[in-house]
Amino acid sequence: MPEYTLLCPLLDTSPHIARDFVASVLRTQRLDALVDTAALCTSELVTNACVHAKGGDGSALWLSVEPGRVRVIVYDGDENPPVARELTAEGWELGGRGLQLVDALTNGRWGTAPAARRHDGPPYPEGKAVWFDLSVPR
Repeated sequence: MPEYTLLCPLLDTSPHIARDFVASVLRTQRLDALVDTAALCTSELVTNACVHAKGGDGSALWLSVEPGRVRVIVYDGDENPPVARELTAEGWELGGRGLQLVDALTNGRWGTAPAARRHDGPPYPEGKAVWFDLSVPR
């Protein structure tokens, strides 16, 4: 099972670079049907990490291509779980729709957990991990 890691510093360019990284990996794996969805979901999670998890060294993206699924995890140094904002009578707040998009595009196959330190791989920020899964088409 191929695994890929990208460190994402707290820069405005990180979401774009992360999106291109995921798209490139999936195209190389001949998973073109997942590129647009995975790239958009990745961009949303890395953007959230850059905006809300200020401080520290930024975030880290981990991508795994497994039989039947692709999993993307974004680790950041903020222990607070992300909050999916709801549509109110006044409409959407400026921003705040990213997790709603991730939820819709992944059919609810996303979540968050405390970041567990991995001793067998690169160091990830301690805080939380936000992930999504996409099914690999047959």
